[in-house]
Amino acid sequence: MATCFYGLSMSLCPKPKTQTFTVNLHSNPPSSSFTHLSFPRRKPFIITRSQTSSSPAMDTNPSTEVYKDFSPFLKIYKDGRIERLANTDVVPTSFDPQTGVETKDAVISEETGLTVRLYIPKAKITENPAKLPLLVYYHGGGFCMGSPFCAYYNSYVSSLVAKANVIAVSVAYRKAPENPLPIGFEDSWAALKWVGSHFEGKGPDEWLNTYADFGRVFLGGDSAGANIAHHMGLRIGSEGLVGVKLNGVALVHPYFWGSEPVGAESTVAENRAMAEAIWRFAFPTTSGADDPLINPGKDPKLGKLTAERVLVCVAEKDGLVHRGRHYSELLKKSEWSGSVEVVESKEEDHVFHLNNPTCDNAVALMKEIVSFINA
Repeated sequence: MATCFYGLSMSLCPKPKTQTFTVNLHSNPPSSSFTHLSFPRRKPFIITRSQTSSSPAMDTNPSTEVYKDFSPFLKIYKDGRIERLANTDVVPTSFDPQTGVETKDAVISEETGLTVRLYIPKAKITENPAKLPLLVYYHGGGFCMGSPFCAYYNSYVSSLVAKANVIAVSVAYRKAPENPLPIGFEDSWAALKWVGSHFEGKGPDEWLNTYADFGRVFLGGDSAGANIAHHMGLRIGSEGLVGVKLNGVALVHPYFWGSEPVGAESTVAENRAMAEAIWRFAFPTTSGADDPLINPGKDPKLGKLTAERVLVCVAEKDGLVHRGRHYSELLKKSEWSGSVEVVESKEEDHVFHLNNPTCDNAVALMKEIVSFINA
């Protein structure tokens, strides 16, 4: 299994810009917390949510002693600071003449800082001002990294919008460890409800009021974001979302896991520990690898998925490939009455399409997702 924060593979080089936040480090955590993270046994710690995601360092002279090093993704220092090493850049909103896509940002909650980036195929809308399918996208990064605003994801979603001719809303949910799960799930649901508030054309955003077809709504995401997209589909099915018809869910290299191997999944303890450790790092109070939020096979609500169709995209060399296949089989065996399709990219690893978007397999994968949305 390749070492990665799910949604960011090891082939992603650190960006020159970094981002630093502070969390509180408290002793005496539950004995199960961070079992596989190799934290000092003589003085265990647990990471808890700080008051704000932009808290100043706890010391006027920040410590340079590293508490835990997840390079090339992030570092946690002994004074509680978190330094993100990749995908901290912010691409400004703009109109891109090359793709014909225009972007803008919207704040959903001033209190929590929940924000989204919106995309419209401006050039095509100008030519033909018709209602378009709506895609709500959740980025990956192990629930800890990435954002809609970095070049990595801004470029991908822009390309998808241009090729599929859709409106997209990319969600900047709050990230762990400053904001441990389930906060990211709750933010994602709040964003989805905000999107749904536009179904009568009376919401706060004019693009959604004017151009979004709420009878053709899709959820999508990669890796940890695919996990979120799955759970948002379940939540629509169990709680409802007035005015929104969920046509499909597209999951790319979904980050699911479990205590027992599935298919030909690795049985090497170290590999399995890594996949579970990322989950526990993001969600310190989880019940473990069989928490329904990470293991769909343990979720009694699996059959509540309301989408008519599901596309599961897996990569042959990805350590999560068997989880994606297993997920499709679980759906087929559940009470869910929709159709599921699995697309596999040969000789590729986790989120290869983001790291090398112009390669033949990435282009083919993009075509599969576009076809799924436009079917």
